[in-house]
Amino acid sequence: MRFVVRSKIHNATVTEANLAYIGSITIDMDLCDRVGLWPGEKVLIVSNTSGARLETYVIAGARGSGAIEINGAAAHLITRGEQVIIMGFELTDKPITPQVILVDDKNHYVRDLVDTPHTIL
Repeated sequence: MRFVVRSKIHNATVTEANLAYIGSITIDMDLCDRVGLWPGEKVLIVSNTSGARLETYVIAGARGSGAIEINGAAAHLITRGEQVIIMGFELTDKPITPQVILVDDKNHYVRDLVDTPHTIL
């Protein structure tokens, strides 16, 4: 069994960073649906801006809002305006084809990115 990337939102822009909020990441549910992320699911977030990496869980954001909100202590590591990659993983004994999307600077879906098991964008 291996953990392999299953879901990926590429080049999202953090719309809010709220230290006072209970920890997690709020993600527009339209984006979650496109890549198969569930509320409560553990995700890895990587900042293209600062290089920070952290794990947290998904909170459902309003559909069509473009929300990518870093909440709680994680807001010390990743702040508003940073560009991030959000990844979900699956424990499996078989190769899978991840669902990967590219978003624009307002976090609206642009297109699917085609990945192979050897080339994860």
